[in-house]
Amino acid sequence: MILQALTRYYDILLNDDESEIAPPGYSSVGVSFALEISGKGELLNMLPIFQNVVIGKKTFEKPQRMIVPEYAEPTVNVAASLLCGKSDYVLGISEKDDKKPAHSAKRFAEFCRLNKELLVQADCNSARAVVAFLDNHKPASARSHKSISPHLEEILKGRRIVFLFNGKYVHEDKVILQVWDKHRMGKDSVLGQCLVTGEISPIAIKHRKIQGIKNGQMAGNPMVSFNERAYESYNRFKGQGLNSPISEKAEFAYTTALNYLLLPTNENKKFYIGDTTVVYWAESEKKEYAKAFMGLCEPEMVEVEAPAEEESKLVINKKAEKRLKKVAEKVRRVQALDVKKILEDLKDENPRFYILGLAPNVARVSVRFFHSDPFDKIVEKIMKHYEDLEIDKEFEDQHTYLTIQDILRETMSKKASDPQASPLMAGSVFRAILDNAPYPAALFNAIINRIRADQDDSKKFIKKINYERAAIIKAYLLRKYRNQPQHPIQEVLVMSLNEQSAIPAYLLGRLFAVLEKVQKEAIPNLTTTIKDQYFTSACASPKTVFPLLLRHSQHNISKAEYGYASDNRIEKIMNLLDVEKNPFPSHLTLDEQGIFVLGYYHQRTAFYVKNSENSAESTSSETN
Repeated sequence: MILQALTRYYDILLNDDESEIAPPGYSSVGVSFALEISGKGELLNMLPIFQNVVIGKKTFEKPQRMIVPEYAEPTVNVAASLLCGKSDYVLGISEKDDKKPAHSAKRFAEFCRLNKELLVQADCNSARAVVAFLDNHKPASARSHKSISPHLEEILKGRRIVFLFNGKYVHEDKVILQVWDKHRMGKDSVLGQCLVTGEISPIAIKHRKIQGIKNGQMAGNPMVSFNERAYESYNRFKGQGLNSPISEKAEFAYTTALNYLLLPTNENKKFYIGDTTVVYWAESEKKEYAKAFMGLCEPEMVEVEAPAEEESKLVINKKAEKRLKKVAEKVRRVQALDVKKILEDLKDENPRFYILGLAPNVARVSVRFFHSDPFDKIVEKIMKHYEDLEIDKEFEDQHTYLTIQDILRETMSKKASDPQASPLMAGSVFRAILDNAPYPAALFNAIINRIRADQDDSKKFIKKINYERAAIIKAYLLRKYRNQPQHPIQEVLVMSLNEQSAIPAYLLGRLFAVLEKVQKEAIPNLTTTIKDQYFTSACASPKTVFPLLLRHSQHNISKAEYGYASDNRIEKIMNLLDVEKNPFPSHLTLDEQGIFVLGYYHQRTAFYVKNSENSAESTSSETN
């Protein structure tokens, strides 16, 4: 399925002039220098052919992409290519010459052998010029040549070199290309039925490597390979690619398409989830689908002015006021996702859309996930993910749409020197989004564990219970119970406070928030609150904690300026709990602990909202 989809995408790319995709038997590579030669094979000049690329305020030199005869990526083995190569192959010099004198000599000899063998068959001046150069070139004196020495440092870094004759690139000569096509078609091949196309055709023995995967090998990792007898089948000893027969044409197509998707210059920007590299494509010539998908996965953050009348709404408390000053009267907001407009702009067709997650596994490529759906279904599922996460914010400038990166960030300790999310959990969360399925239990467990372990620390931007964690808990429970016949906790899995709910765990969370508030009002400069000391215990074993907290709260209520208001809230919650008939529970299950956290967060956020509304009303009355 994966290889078939990539093969079809290759055919689409081949018809796109902007993709610069290579046809079968050729490679698209970055070339840095053109070696200009005369008809007698004399080296006239070494021309840099970099392209200047502006990234931010800096300009970088990038090799120019060219279509050349199939390029053999250098490895520990000696493998030359036609009319293109690095300095050790084309000029017989490299950085390794001092320690390994034979390194460049072997590679230059192989480059000469292959190129002479093919170029003598081409009846054209450019081929004869290259043969003459290879016959006359002396690697021992190459470093001091007047055309090479100014660029020697860059050349020895492993930059690719091609040949230039009479103002034209030699590898583009039609006569030479005819010789090359005849050569590659004439190779001895094993015929078989291709698993991708179903056609009887030459089978690829070795598959090209996939480059551009996070933490992958520098030279790339193969997606299909067999290097041990134990992995082979049907008695195909040393069969390698014969164990999974894929034609040379299909092998070239899927590897070329996948390497194209992994290029950093590709418009369909790859992104990372944990250790997984994610690529995506639509079975369509239109590039808007991929751009729309990326926009859905990572909504763009923009800076907008905060008008004077809106500032009063943002000033929720003193902390929020400080935050507002820090952004210099500007707030960062995520642009609203206009899904209807996205689908209207692309309404002409609804192509199949593919999402592929890859990670290195020893020397090979591991497929973390692969998802395929019509594009509108993909959009629908991603928006459902955002909808399930919706919950009242603590501050106006917080993310409206929590991306998968935002979610995974909350599972990691902010004190860790190198925080890393679990690779398996990252893949499971993304699969759940694409399948519109329940999130993995590992995500919920990780969030609960972080709430237990973390303590508020403003200097390190650590908050025990924040907007993101509350949203994740709400979405997890919502998806877990959505398809069950009876949904016992539906009433609390909402955006804001539900004062009518009588679910004990939710009420206990609300009660804890009220008790914390009255403590802060009674002792304004308190550095350690009951949340720091008792939250974890209260969440897991309410019976052991709440009687103590309620006794202490009476002292705080008597000292607080608005203690009577908190006393009324406590009384209302206690009436709903009805502890005389239903005593505080000894233990709460993991799901009930999540509901406890939601009750706490909803109640605490409701305090901020009311303070904000009261502040806005007072400002309005003063103005009038």
